[in-house]
Amino acid sequence: MKRSRESGSMSSGTKLGYDALNTALKAAGEETRLRILALLSEAELTVSDLTDILRQSQPRISRHLKLLAEASLIERFREGTWAFFRLSEHGGGAEVVRTLIERLDPADPVIARDRDRLASVRHARAEAAQNYFREHAAEWDRIRKLHAADAAVEDAIRAALADKPFRSLLDLGTGTGRMLELFGPEIERGLGLDLSLDMLLLARDRLERAGLKNCSVRQGDLYDLPLADDSFDVVILHQVLHFLDDGGRAIREAARALRPGGRLLVVDFAPHELEFLREQHAHRRLGFPPETVTQWMTAAGLEPVMHKSVKPEPGSDGKVAVSLWLARDIRALMANPARRVVA
Repeated sequence: MKRSRESGSMSSGTKLGYDALNTALKAAGEETRLRILALLSEAELTVSDLTDILRQSQPRISRHLKLLAEASLIERFREGTWAFFRLSEHGGGAEVVRTLIERLDPADPVIARDRDRLASVRHARAEAAQNYFREHAAEWDRIRKLHAADAAVEDAIRAALADKPFRSLLDLGTGTGRMLELFGPEIERGLGLDLSLDMLLLARDRLERAGLKNCSVRQGDLYDLPLADDSFDVVILHQVLHFLDDGGRAIREAARALRPGGRLLVVDFAPHELEFLREQHAHRRLGFPPETVTQWMTAAGLEPVMHKSVKPEPGSDGKVAVSLWLARDIRALMANPARRVVA
């Protein structure tokens, strides 16, 4: 059974008044703005990203974005000194833009060229992140002391997954392999994936020292997991999303690896204003409000069942709270509604 996301249609969805529809169509009906909409259907982007891809000046791109936002076709949100843009997700404007994107030929030369440039921008970001990981792999655990205490966060992680046992665990962006070390003694199989070869060396050493022969790590892309569908009981994304330019895409791919009834646990920073983490430590996002990750989970066909935050203890070095989001795959419940309970 495949997961699906319901989407409204222009025939049965929200109706727009003449002025609103006219404004939306005028905003979209210009070459650069239509290209922007196509790019934002691929990822959340900044003005700088769009400037690099479209090869136009920042003031010109900003003007186009302003018109699209005023027409309710896109949304703008700020994190620290950066502003991100994405397609509108709700309302009549969202339905207009969905319809336009669905009608746009992805093989069109203009769209394909922009997509190639977007891939180059993403590749450059990934290279910068990997360089950072290579330089800081040995001090990774020390860097994590910037947030709420590891012990408190790990207690919350255990509590989030304590309602039922699980046999297999997939740890995405495994880093030093701490999540596998934490749960390894209790599971039959654990797998950690990470792009950084330096991180994987540390993780392998950690697992060997812990004697966890049931756990292994290997190189893998979070956006394109080298795994079959329905492979694991639990998937964890621990302190990973803030490095990514497309968290929603990573969550969709993580959901694909879940078995029916499986659970996805996301652990990441709550919103903060520590801009130096972006400048010095390759953070793409300065934390996430609760609704952002919840919406990504819902869009991936999962049912969010829990959100909580762990704050740093008073007097500690920590400055950032850590949030946990738990969601479950509901295919087993849909097949047998009588088993459904409210979490």
